[in-house]
Parts: sequence; C-alpha cells; structure tokens
Amino acid sequence: MRRSRFVLLWLVAVLLLAIAVPVAAITTGELDGEDHPGVVLLLMDVGGEPAFRCSATLLSQTVVLTAGHCTSNFPDAPYTGMRVFTESDVDNGNNTYPDAGGPNSVEAVSWAAHPDYETAPFFVNDVGVVILEEPGVVLDDVNDYGILPDVDQLDDLKTRRGQHKTTFTSVGYGLQRVNPVFVQADRIRMVANPRLIQINTPGFTGDFSLLLSNNHSTGGTCFGDSGGPNFLGDSNVVAGVTSFGLNGNCAGTGGVFRMDRQNVLDFVNSHLNP
Repeated sequence: MRRSRFVLLWLVAVLLLAIAVPVAAITTGELDGEDHPGVVLLLMDVGGEPAFRCSATLLSQTVVLTAGHCTSNFPDAPYTGMRVFTESDVDNGNNTYPDAGGPNSVEAVSWAAHPDYETAPFFVNDVGVVILEEPGVVLDDVNDYGILPDVDQLDDLKTRRGQHKTTFTSVGYGLQRVNPVFVQADRIRMVANPRLIQINTPGFTGDFSLLLSNNHSTGGTCFGDSGGPNFLGDSNVVAGVTSFGLNGNCAGTGGVFRMDRQNVLDFVNSHLNP
C-alpha cells in the first residue's frame, strides 16, 4: 500500500464522494497455484530497505509490467532497488524474502513509470515497467507470459450486449481479507473473476480505466494487488493493471488502468522491444 500522499478525494461519476487509494490483494478469491506463473510479487526498497510491495506480470524473461505508482521515483522517497519473487506461495517458498540473493527471486536493474505519470493524479497514466537482470525468469510455456492487447481493443465492450457479463481474471499477491478486526495478508498468489461494471464513462474513469466488481460472488482486488494483471476473460491478454480502490475495505468495485491505449502500448513496447 502506497504512501498517504496518494490518498485523494475525488468526485466519482455517480456524484458520490469516495476515497481513491492505490491497491494491493485478491479478496474472496481462490488460490492460484501454478495457473499463472507469469504473475510475480514485486518488492521495492527505499533507502536500501524493503518498503512496499506490488504485483506484476512477466511479459518476457526480463520485462515486467506493473503499475506506475509501483515504479515512479518521487524525490521524497525514491526507490533504491527492486526484485521479483516468482513462487506462488512466497511465505512458504524457497527464497529469502524480503532480502535479495535467494532462490526464486530476481533483481531489477531499472524501472520506469509512464513519462506523464507524475504530472497527473496517480490513477492516470498508472503503468510501469521493470527490467530484470539477465537471465531473468524463464517460463516453461511461452503462453504463460502476459501479452498486450490491440489498440483500443476494449472499446467494443461499451456497446456489447450483456456488457455486465464480461469477466476478467484478476491475479495478485495482495490482502485476502479486510475488515475492522481482521486482516489476512499472506504473500500468496490469488485469483478472482470480477465482472465489468463501468467503461468509457466521462468523469472518474474516463477512457483510460475501467471499474470491475469486488464482492463475495466474484472476488476482487485489494491492497498489495497494485500492478497485477487483469486478464481479458481466461486469456493471457493483460487488459489492464490493478490501479485503485474506492474505499479502505476493498469492496464494491476495483479500478483497473487500461493497457489498450496507443500511448500506453508505445511506452511498454519501448522497453519490450528497445
């Protein structure tokens, strides 16, 4: 979960005040196991010490896709290092979490947020890329890597009949449960299948993000899932990365930053295909 400077009040499209906060875990979901080995836990250091964590997706052996607020170097707390942990159950895996140097973890050599990220609210241009050391992470099946959508691919969901039946596969290492007396925060990869709630609506989401369901029926995202993928249906197309929530209880809806806009694809591809 990010610093308090990112906690903003915004007037949402339905004219209700809500708190938009960068999010981080899958709630009311299921254990992912090895279904999505391309989804990894991203740990960020500040001042040489572990400070924050996000979720992320391998696009190749060395290129990792995540949220902009997981990679942006603000001057008040610049990141001094990053690494990914590749096991589905990091808590009980073969690693030295949160420290570097252990098995099943790979150090980053560089990271970047969208070039326009810091000039707008955090949920605008909220995409980032992390470059890993060679040899990076080699997956057994090339289809386990995430792939980017086509330009404006999601726009047709706005007019598709039965829009509310469109499902996504959200994957991440965030909190599994939040309430006033209990927080379950195992560092374990979880999966949920939220439905589309809102897309291309003037106001809060605009044409750069979408809202997905977050309830006991479909599951959803929470703190620690930031940057994790929201695959289109059961494909490996990363429709967007988990970006924000509208309350501190991780309920109701979850915000996803879209990958299908031209400027976003240009940014990611400049690192994927330098």
